Amino acid sequence: MRIISANLNGIRAAARKGFFTWLSRQRADVVCIQETKAQVHQLTSDMLEPNGFHGYFHDAEKKGYSGVAIFSRPQPDNVRIGLDLPEWDAEGRFIQADYGDLSVASLYLPSGSSGEVRQEAKFRFMEQLTPIMERMINEDRQYILCGDWNIVHKEIDIKNWKSNQKNSGCLPEERAWLSMLFDEQGWVDVFREVNQKPDQYTWWSNRGNARANNVGWRIDYQIATPRIAKSATRDRIYKDKWFSDHAPLIIDYDHEL
Repeated sequence: MRIISANLNGIRAAARKGFFTWLSRQRADVVCIQETKAQVHQLTSDMLEPNGFHGYFHDAEKKGYSGVAIFSRPQPDNVRIGLDLPEWDAEGRFIQADYGDLSVASLYLPSGSSGEVRQEAKFRFMEQLTPIMERMINEDRQYILCGDWNIVHKEIDIKNWKSNQKNSGCLPEERAWLSMLFDEQGWVDVFREVNQKPDQYTWWSNRGNARANNVGWRIDYQIATPRIAKSATRDRIYKDKWFSDHAPLIIDYDHEL
């Protein structure tokens, strides 16, 4: 089973940059998209149902903002749209597809980089997501939560560690929250199960020469329950071509849908 997570920073812009042509060659089973920045009626048939995939979307009410999607080769048993949290469901931040006893979700955490108001909103989202994830991990199901979590976890996950300690996405409170999910609730950072190397990033600023110099942040994850996490066999951060300011995160699992 191959799962791809990709923040596209605009699905229509990514399409123009060749994302769907690339996707057709990836042999992916499930593709989790964040930041579609579009509503379903604005998309072409190629974006709604890429060749070989079923498409499912959770749009933000605000045009050109947020939005998540799942492309799935097998038809899911069920698709859940939203978290039953009105503030965040209006922003299109969660969609889940169920396959037997496995659920795969596309999740887009708020960014707090624009200022205090959005940082407080981000903390609010984290607080409300915590009991949901606690319930998930205690269910008799396997989960893989893919997406842009907008938080680095450890020093190995960001190029400029010291200078970013006061910046959203690298705040001690944010990183401690991820540690709580991993160490206390029992979730697993699947990428780090199979790749312990430094300088592995999924997002780069558009300023300066961040991408060329690999001055990046690892903020895109596949976070899973332990049993399915242990089946991960291979990882890849795809950087040969650029569809967004994020790179697609690809992980293979020894599991059949």
